[in-house]
Amino acid sequence: MTDSPARQTVLIVFGTRPEAIKMFPVVHALRADPRFAVHVCISAQHRGMLDQVMAIAGIVADHDLDLMRPDQTLDGLTAALLTGLGRVMDTVQPDWVVVQGDTATAMAGALAAYYRKIRVAHVEAGLRSHDIYHPWPEEVNRKIIGTIAALHFAPTETSAAALRAENVAPATIHVTGNTVIDALQWVTARIAAEPALASGLGDLETRFAGRRVIGVTSHRRENFGQGLQSIASAIRTIAQRTDVALIFPVHPNPNVRRVMDAELAGLDNVALIEPLDYPHFARLLAIADIMLTDSGGVQEEAPALGKPVLVMRETTERPEGVVAGTARLVGTDPARIVSEIFTLLDDKHAYAAMARAHNPFGDGTSAQRIMELIANAG
Repeated sequence: MTDSPARQTVLIVFGTRPEAIKMFPVVHALRADPRFAVHVCISAQHRGMLDQVMAIAGIVADHDLDLMRPDQTLDGLTAALLTGLGRVMDTVQPDWVVVQGDTATAMAGALAAYYRKIRVAHVEAGLRSHDIYHPWPEEVNRKIIGTIAALHFAPTETSAAALRAENVAPATIHVTGNTVIDALQWVTARIAAEPALASGLGDLETRFAGRRVIGVTSHRRENFGQGLQSIASAIRTIAQRTDVALIFPVHPNPNVRRVMDAELAGLDNVALIEPLDYPHFARLLAIADIMLTDSGGVQEEAPALGKPVLVMRETTERPEGVVAGTARLVGTDPARIVSEIFTLLDDKHAYAAMARAHNPFGDGTSAQRIMELIANAG
């Protein structure tokens, strides 16, 4: 008899709700395969919102750094991440560190791995806006990870081309699709089997019956201050229409909450609600006619359900959606936001053109591709 090959030890690192959503399909795929010994380390860069995703996905962290602090600085957070993740790596001694996207957790995880000469696999690699201050600091975080990673899992050919343009070795770049589509398909199936998982929006659905629903999310650092004030102004104008309702899960960051509470509280057809767990957010996507957002993930998720996305940013590292017609950049100018929303509400042809556009971000099997690529890399 020959001995079976030794299992590869993989340390999966994430810390925010969006990372957890995009990484839990990868955790599921790797843990289901006997070729891997999988450790999950969370930084808890987001605490409550992260825990909600972990719970629905059935994942318990092996290591929890619990680094969330009120109003912490980026350099303070990065220092804590670098040392904390380094200690975990020294304990686990992984063959691979897997990070996702563009957060401080992902960047520090890649850097800590590099300092130990541990190979890094980057999920959702190659997104570029080509402006280091939009999104800030995410654009630079991605570029740092791209310099370090041994495997680059690009969601689209556009992302792969961006990496090749930066002289990343072509053999290390693989177009896998985006795991956010895996996650959305998984949670949608769970809700269909267990409707109670996403029943908490029922009162709002009843209250706003017969109105066109606009889902809103806003939390980007580069929009703090005047940007958020402008977004709130646009929402106030949109809310003057009696045929619409806006459902806005407000990010817990006080920079966001202070503005939205001050500007929008009390409007009859604007529901400022607490952040939604993942099943309820998927439900919001399902009942919304339009998504108005400065989020990255929503640009990928909403088109998978045929919902137009208006992006309140000046640039996007996800140009595929704009090219495909599923998303449109509208910035934070109130007049532009209002005009674009009203066009979609009033012009059936304009709405249909965005709602029927092809979703370029994946087919729901990205995590399986990623698992096999790591296994075959040896």
